[in-house]
Order: sequence, then structure tokens, then C-alpha cells
Amino acid sequence: MKKYLLGSAVALAIPGAALAADDCGEVTMAEMNWASAKIVVAVSEFLLEQGYGCDVAVVPSDTTPAVTSLAENNEPDIVPELWPNAAGDVYDKLKEGGQIVELTSVLDPGGVEGWWLPAYLVEEHPELKTIDGVLANPELVGGMFNNCPDGWGCRVISDNLARAFDLEGNGIEVFNHGSGETLATSMASAFENEEPWFGYYWGPTTPLGKYDMVSIDLGEFDEDAHAANQNANTPDPRPSAFPTAPILTIVTKDFYESHPEESELLTNISFKSDTVSGLLAWQDENNATAEEAAVYFLENNKDQWGAWLNDDAREKLAPLLE
Repeated sequence: MKKYLLGSAVALAIPGAALAADDCGEVTMAEMNWASAKIVVAVSEFLLEQGYGCDVAVVPSDTTPAVTSLAENNEPDIVPELWPNAAGDVYDKLKEGGQIVELTSVLDPGGVEGWWLPAYLVEEHPELKTIDGVLANPELVGGMFNNCPDGWGCRVISDNLARAFDLEGNGIEVFNHGSGETLATSMASAFENEEPWFGYYWGPTTPLGKYDMVSIDLGEFDEDAHAANQNANTPDPRPSAFPTAPILTIVTKDFYESHPEESELLTNISFKSDTVSGLLAWQDENNATAEEAAVYFLENNKDQWGAWLNDDAREKLAPLLE
């Protein structure tokens, strides 16, 4: 990001800022291979380098490799966007052993999942806000549920919920998409034509940033039912809403103890999930890179990220905060 421009004239990199007399040194940061994580990393990297004098080495990764590396090598120092519910037992052992520190929910309220309808449909037919309303009016949602592709974890859960709510018995066909691309395309096509669309989706994602969607009320979250619904062989699935998935910034204990100022910054860095979906939509519409989306965020949210900084970093980055 050191070469990117704010707008068309002001350089994001502040000459000499990263060379100030700081003791941060070299730190390693995992960059997960999905879009939201790349934006979070780009913003975090910029602030650490230009505000705190760090030399950040970004390491491409994914959930399992990152957690395995933490267990075996005590690296990377920072994982800005980790989904603990996908990290397994190794992560739990790292946490219980005190090898890592959970700093913050980097996305607030976290990862969201649900069954969605276009807002224009719900505005026209308010009874569709709940699953009971949908089941009573299958023709209003097009008589079809757009399901996850085979192999996705959400496919098993949605399959079980489809049985629990008896979608097909209520006149709603379950259509299993072959890929995430066709699932997203079906939503886009419905919006372009203002047609009904009913199906599973999650965020933060580009479609939820681009299209005004309403997550319908599936009832209360039932922890036991949700756990059972993750098993494809559950004989008698029961209704349950989807829980919000925590998405955390974590660091190693060593980094936390040796870099208190940087750890405080990372604790402060938190985005609304809807904000990230909006950034992903902007990135898609402008055919932009994650770094360019990060610049867009920095340009348009100065009060927010300025409040994340300590006094020294705020002074270094003052030209960008004006």
C-alpha cells in the first residue's frame, strides 16, 4: 500500500513515517484467502507500518495452515481475521495453553448466516419477515429455495432445516446449486428483474453489500438443534436460527507481551460486518484490488480509523486525517 494514492494526489505513504524511532521491528501477519480478510490485512498493515514503524511481512494462508503454524512454530505473530468455529481442536488447545491472545471481534457482530429475501419483496409483503409467513405463501417467494452447493457446511444445515420446516411439503422446491457462483448469480438475476428470490447466504460478502436483503426470522437459536443439524444423518432435525459466528483478531502471547502499543491498535481495529460487505461491493463494482478497497475505506472513514491510533501514530498520520 506504500505506493497507493489517496484520491488522485495525496500519497498514502507518509515519507519517513515507518522509519521513525520505534521498536516495533519485523512482524508477520497471516492473510487468509478470502476477500474480507485481504481488506482487513491491507488496512492493518498500512496502519502498523506507517503509524507504528513496523516492518510487516504478509504471509498468504488459510485457517488450518495458520493455526497449525501457530502450534508448531509460534508464527505468524498476527492473524487479523480468524473464524474460530472453523479452526478445530488445535485452536482450542492453543487458547487453553495460553499461546495466543484473542484481541477483538474484528467484524461486528461477526459472520452472519441465514435465509434471505430481497427487501423489495418483504416491503411489499411484510408477512414474509418470518419463516411461518414464507411457508404460508410459497408463491410469493417463487416456490423455490436456493440451497448451498454440495460440500459446503451450510448445505448440511440447510438440508436439515428444509426438512425441519418441511419446505417441500409447503410447496417450496429445494434447488441445490452447483457452485457458489451460480448461487450468487441467481440472487443478482432476481434483483435485476425485481423477481422473488429465497435462499441461503452469508456475510460479509459482495452480494450482501450490493443487494438489499432481509434475513427472515427462523425462530429462536437452539444450540442443541443447531449442533444436530450439522450432521447429515440427523434423523429428526429441529428448527433453529443460525448463530452469529465470531471473527477474531488473534496474536501470539509473545507478540502481545513484546508489542503492547501495536496490540492495542489491533484491539481497536474493528469493522461493522455491513461495512465490509459494502467495501466488497465497491471493490467488485470498481474492479478494484483489496489494497484499493482499503484505500477507499481510509479515505472515507478518517474519524473511525483515527480513533484507533495512539497519540504518536495519530501525529504521524495527521496529514491523512485532515
